[in-house]
Amino acid sequence: MQELPVISAAQAEAAEPRVKKPNWLRVKLPIGESYRHVRSLVDTHKLHTICESGNCPNMGECWGDGTATFMILGNICTRSCGFCAVATGRPEPVDWDEPQRVAEAIHLMKVKHAVLTSVDRDELKDGGSIIWANTIKAVRALNPDTTLETLIPDFKGDWDNLQRIIDVAPEVVSHNMETVERLTKKVRIQAKYHRSLEALRRLKEGGMRTKSGIMLGLGEEKHEVLETLQQLADNGIDVVTLGQYLQPSSKHLPVVRFVHPDEFAEYREAGYQMGIDYVESGPLVRSSYHSDRHVIPGEGRRKWMEGKQGA
Repeated sequence: MQELPVISAAQAEAAEPRVKKPNWLRVKLPIGESYRHVRSLVDTHKLHTICESGNCPNMGECWGDGTATFMILGNICTRSCGFCAVATGRPEPVDWDEPQRVAEAIHLMKVKHAVLTSVDRDELKDGGSIIWANTIKAVRALNPDTTLETLIPDFKGDWDNLQRIIDVAPEVVSHNMETVERLTKKVRIQAKYHRSLEALRRLKEGGMRTKSGIMLGLGEEKHEVLETLQQLADNGIDVVTLGQYLQPSSKHLPVVRFVHPDEFAEYREAGYQMGIDYVESGPLVRSSYHSDRHVIPGEGRRKWMEGKQGA
């Protein structure tokens, strides 16, 4: 298996001493009967979750509520992003039974809203889009009342593969920008900033409710975050999440700074001012956090307006 990129000695020296983690980033340990129930289902059905593979800080809260984000197409990615805890290397062969297993697990969990994501499968001609479409169909067949968010890859700009997602029309389709344009090559080594923007634009033109996410704390400047938000707004993106980057291991990119909650609040306000329908912004926010609320058009903007009127 190919190792994820190791930071250089110069990077390590520059990162020392490490930036101290502030108290607003404390999270609760995963406990409780609901959490154990979800844990058992995931293990029994041999499912992969980004909650585990991505070391999500909200796993205890979300799993305690009986929800999880399922990662399809295996747990080995063909890309080597500098921020991601998912293993990089040669993936296992496609498991054509996986869509049904995911659908059955969602049925057993009795969730009203499910999030699906995947590793990048750049070695496949279809980029994994057939499994994606089959999984959405299987979930819908067994769980007709369950709404779906799909956090998809860019399919290397093969828009025929992207069309397969549009054709099965999940309630929300998400693709994360992850960072600002200047840092994209460093943070998302095999990705392209404007290719991701084009994927989001094409999804919107296809009638999808679209969503994207940005990590902060990797060295971006405030004006760059605002520029990215504006570009997302200009492309009609409905939902944007902003959260603090947390370094998964010493082999990943270091945290340059911990962004204060007040700055996250500024970005939330700016996003709404730009016309984005739902802006989720805070240190512990991840792309699937509170995703059940992101399905509802106008929900975020309504609460934002109520907050302004009550201020």
